[in-house]
Amino acid sequence: MRKLGVQAAEEIDWSNPRLVCVAGDFNRYDEHAIMQMNRSIELIRYRDFDSELLALELVASRSGAGGSGDNSPSKTGGKVPAQYKTVTESLAQAPRPLADLYGQLEAFIEGLGDDVTKKVLKLYFAFRRIKNFACVEVHPKSQAILVFVKVDPDSIELEEGFSRDVRNIGHFGTGDLELRIRTHNDLEKAFPLIQLSYGMS
Repeated sequence: MRKLGVQAAEEIDWSNPRLVCVAGDFNRYDEHAIMQMNRSIELIRYRDFDSELLALELVASRSGAGGSGDNSPSKTGGKVPAQYKTVTESLAQAPRPLADLYGQLEAFIEGLGDDVTKKVLKLYFAFRRIKNFACVEVHPKSQAILVFVKVDPDSIELEEGFSRDVRNIGHFGTGDLELRIRTHNDLEKAFPLIQLSYGMS
């Protein structure tokens, strides 16, 4: 608050903090310890290559109990009404073609690298390396999957009905670009943008 001001401090969601431990190495007792805690904790190993390259490797990740932050849009809009279905329920109720699309999407995202982890939140699936690079919502009624990625909307040509700039629109998850997936063709168009977001995370 002192450095950035009151407004910047108020925009930070403090309800569900994540602890990131960075060290030269960890042992199996460290990994076991974080699994016993109901908190979001990550162990990241660093390697210094002759002071020219610093490599970071995700060793273990523990998803803790989500706080009220899981129910709040990333921009504006207040809390989610209690009648909202969880993303797990929405996926279970999705028509077979939509569920198959999600399966292909998840397989692609998790295949981007061994450092990809998935966290199931109330209203979306969060995929991340060290930080989120894709947040996925499933909407059975509209038969669509929404993916929010950390790609600058100004860097691509937006396509109506597929990609949308959501920098000033309240939404769940993180990312300034929304991708709406209804067909296999949409999925193919989304892959390079998701990979770009992965590379930037």
